[in-house]
Amino acid sequence: MTDEIRLTIHFTDGTQLSFACPKAEGADHSLATRIEGLLEHQYLMLEVDGSVMLFPLTNIKYIQAHPAPDPLPVNIIRGARLAD
Repeated sequence: MTDEIRLTIHFTDGTQLSFACPKAEGADHSLATRIEGLLEHQYLMLEVDGSVMLFPLTNIKYIQAHPAPDPLPVNIIRGARLAD
């Protein structure tokens, strides 16, 4: 298991930004709560190298996080893979 999470934000204009984040203690079980908060506030905020970056959800196509946390919320479809 890694002590780091890789987060890639894919924007609606086709660009992307990737981040490496330390895995927070107890973060796995609160994933559903974090997603709900993200949707409620309509933006994603990251502290990066001592500054804050704010990303409006309207500019984000999707967010990819690796590795997937365990356990996952119950409403996630497990075992999916990208198909050609």
